[in-house]
Amino acid sequence: MNILVLGGTGYIGGRLVPRLLAAGHSVRVMVRNRAKASARNWKGAEIVHGDVLYRPDLAAACRETDVIYYLVHSMVADSGDFEEVDRVAAENVASAAATAGVKRIIYLGGLGKRDAVTSAHLRSRHEVGDVLRSGATPVTEFRAAIIIGSGSASFEMIHHLVNRLPAMICPRWVLVRTQPISIKDVIRYLIECLHIPATAGRVIDIGGPDVLTYRDMMLVTARALGLRRYIFTVPVLTPGLSSYWVNLISPIPFSLARVLIESLRHETVCEDASGMELFDFRPMDFRLAVDRALENVRSFKVETTWAESGNYTPQVLDSLDPSHLRVDRNVIETTVGREALFRIISSIGGNRGWYYADWMWRIRGFIDKQLGGVGLRRGRRHPVHVTVGEALDFWRVEALVPGERLLLRAEMIVWGHAWLEFRLEDGPAGTNRLVQNALYYPHGVGGLIYWYCMIPFHLIVFRGLLRTIVDLARREERISGRNFRPV
Repeated sequence: MNILVLGGTGYIGGRLVPRLLAAGHSVRVMVRNRAKASARNWKGAEIVHGDVLYRPDLAAACRETDVIYYLVHSMVADSGDFEEVDRVAAENVASAAATAGVKRIIYLGGLGKRDAVTSAHLRSRHEVGDVLRSGATPVTEFRAAIIIGSGSASFEMIHHLVNRLPAMICPRWVLVRTQPISIKDVIRYLIECLHIPATAGRVIDIGGPDVLTYRDMMLVTARALGLRRYIFTVPVLTPGLSSYWVNLISPIPFSLARVLIESLRHETVCEDASGMELFDFRPMDFRLAVDRALENVRSFKVETTWAESGNYTPQVLDSLDPSHLRVDRNVIETTVGREALFRIISSIGGNRGWYYADWMWRIRGFIDKQLGGVGLRRGRRHPVHVTVGEALDFWRVEALVPGERLLLRAEMIVWGHAWLEFRLEDGPAGTNRLVQNALYYPHGVGGLIYWYCMIPFHLIVFRGLLRTIVDLARREERISGRNFRPV
C-alpha cells in the first residue's frame, strides 16, 4: 500500500515506519524537520517537508495515498492552547484525505469515558477522533491507555519514581484503574489492521490483559527491579504539586508531567473489547511488558524516546543577527586522531557525564529543574551513537557531521538561545584542531546579564572540558593500539 505517516518522528511513529517498510509498503513521511527524519536512516521511505497546520503541504503529501497514519498530538502547544492546534490539524487532514481519495485514516487516540473526562489532554484525543470521522474517509481509531515500553513518558515516570524513592506519599490518583499495553502490541495492532477490512470505520479499545492502578504498576515495576517499595496515599496533593515532584525526581519536565497526571486521574480501561477479537493475537501482560522495557534500557536498545517527540524546530544560526550573537571560543591542537576525538565528543553526557567539573553541570541541571526546565535527567538514548533531533541531557542534537562537527542546542532555561558546538579541523604540521564554541543569542537585558554572569564558569568548565576530551581520546588510542597491534 501507499502509506503516509504523520508524526513519523515521534515515539510511536519512529517505531512504526521501519516496520511498515519491512512489510513491503511504500511509505511517505511528512515532517517539519527534514534533518531529524533523515537521521533515522529509513531506507526506502520518502521524506517530505510539511506541516499539518498548512493545507497545501497536506494536499501535496496525500497524493496517490491509500492510508494515512495520524500520530500527531500537540501535548503542549507553544501558544498554550493545544486543543485548538489539534482540532485545526485534524480538520486539515480530514479535508485533504477526502480530496485526495484516501481509503482510510488510522488514528491512535486515548481511552477514558467521554462523560467523565475533565483532562484537556484526553478530551483533545477524543475530539481529534470525532473530527477525523466527520470527513468522508473511513477512520480506524485505536484507543489506548498507558503505553509501556523503553523510552515512553509514562514508563519513564514509573521507572524513575520507583528506582529513586524507597517510600512514596502519593495522591489518590494512584488508586485509579487503568489498562496498560506494551508498545510492541500497539505497533502490531496499527500494522495488522491494514489487512483486516472489518477494522475500517470502527473505534477499537486496546489494552493488555491486566487492569491495574498506578500504585499496582509501581509495585510490579519495583519487583521487576528487585526493589521493595512502600506507597502511601493522601488526599491533599494537587496535580500541580504532584507534577513538580515528578519533574524533580524524573526526567519528565513539569509541563508534560502535568498533562500525564491530569490524565491519570481518570479511569482508562477498555469499554468494549470486541474490536480486539478481530485480531488473532493477545497482548502481553504488564509484567512481561515491563521486563522487556527494562531489558531494552539495560542493553541500550531504546529505539525511540518521548524526548524525541514534540514541536522541535531547529533555530538556524545563520538566520540570527551576528551582531547580537555572543561567542566563547576555545581551541586546542593535538596529534590525537580525529576518530578517537569525535568518538569521545559524541559520547558526552548521559551516564558518562560531562568529563570535567561534572558537579557543576549537575548543579546547573538541578537549578534548571527548580525553574521548571528539563534538567540533566533525560540522559541519552544510546551511550555512544547520536542522531539529529534526539535529546542529550538538557541539550538537543541540532547538527551532526560524523568526524567533523556536533552542534547541541540548549533546552535548559537560558533567557535566549544557546548552542554548544564541537568542530574538528586540520591543524598545522599534521595535527588536528579541536574547536569548541559556546554561542548565545540573548533575549533582552535579562539575557545579557545571564551571559556575563556565566563567563567565569565558561572559563573554568569549557577549557577544562576541551583538555579532558583530548586526554580521554589519547588514552583510548593507546588502549586500542595495545588491543589491536598488528602481528
